[in-house]
Amino acid sequence: MTATKVAAARRIRAAADDLIALSHRIHAHPELAFEEHRASAWVAGALSDAGFAVRHGCYELPTAVEATIGTGPTHVAICAEYDALPDIGHACGHNIIAAAAVGAGLGLASLADGLGLTVRVLGTPAEEGGGGKVLMLERGAFAGVHAAMMVHPAPVEMATLPPMAVSQFDVAYRGKPAHAGAFPELGVNAADAMTVAQVAIALLRQQTAPTDRIHGISTEGGVAPNVIPDVSRGRWMVRTSSMDALQALAGRVHRCFEAGALATGCELSIAPSGPDYADLRADQDLLQLWVANATALGREFPELPDGPGGAATDMGNVSHVVPTIHPILGLDCLPAVNHQPEFTAACITQAADRAVLDGAIGMAWTAVDVSERR
Repeated sequence: MTATKVAAARRIRAAADDLIALSHRIHAHPELAFEEHRASAWVAGALSDAGFAVRHGCYELPTAVEATIGTGPTHVAICAEYDALPDIGHACGHNIIAAAAVGAGLGLASLADGLGLTVRVLGTPAEEGGGGKVLMLERGAFAGVHAAMMVHPAPVEMATLPPMAVSQFDVAYRGKPAHAGAFPELGVNAADAMTVAQVAIALLRQQTAPTDRIHGISTEGGVAPNVIPDVSRGRWMVRTSSMDALQALAGRVHRCFEAGALATGCELSIAPSGPDYADLRADQDLLQLWVANATALGREFPELPDGPGGAATDMGNVSHVVPTIHPILGLDCLPAVNHQPEFTAACITQAADRAVLDGAIGMAWTAVDVSERR
């Protein structure tokens, strides 16, 4: 363990109470995509207090943050997420992600110039569907970055996520209302169109790859049982292993929705609800550094059964442009898993608080390693 890494860890551990308090505060005040006004302000304030030059509301996004310190030639970006999910709050643990990113920044703040680093902590809104990182990437937030990193909690430890790309879109059918008892023959049933599409998707799943996922919800399907629904709406997502495969699969799913329109005579509209997320491509050199540092912190990587499952992230888009890692911090909380209320509760436990500090130290140490290898 180098003296520089010891110094970074000491600085982070000295700020442990503040970092854990930040995690718990964000958890207690969940905010949805692009509405993370309190969380982004808390992240920006903590970094400003540590001497970072901070821009809040940058890259044309009111809840984006950019905090920079150091003037070295090697640029490292550390990403903070802080958006929550509807109804179930921080069921993906973005409070942990945000606090760990701030902690990594604090650990590197006084060391950056000596290491030849420029450290850029980026507060990235709207990971849960809005694609904040995609927008920030397109607008230059990652320009000149040599390594990008973040951590993410889950039930078990993993070096990285299985690659998965996702397309997300809104579907709407428009038909014609009529009295469902007296004059049903005069109606054009938009809810039936959605039903036909869902049946077609269910049949399509028999011919899709094990890595493919098609899932969605109906957000509108009628106003009264005695009125033929003239409008039905839904929000859908399609996931698979790569961007090329995503385009092919999304096209097949769109045709299922076209079948609903054809069968019922409804008008159909399909519109993106956010940018496509690319499959995550973890940089193997960076990943080896992370695993060594996480192991030194006492974290263990269990043997996991091979499986088709995986989550998509807008960090995937970053990884196609910049060497990137997205390691997973286990909270040892099974059977609770991400996007369940039980996982929301798991994200402010003792294991979650340890994940904040280990994530911060592990990223700071990995940044130190990057500086020494360039």
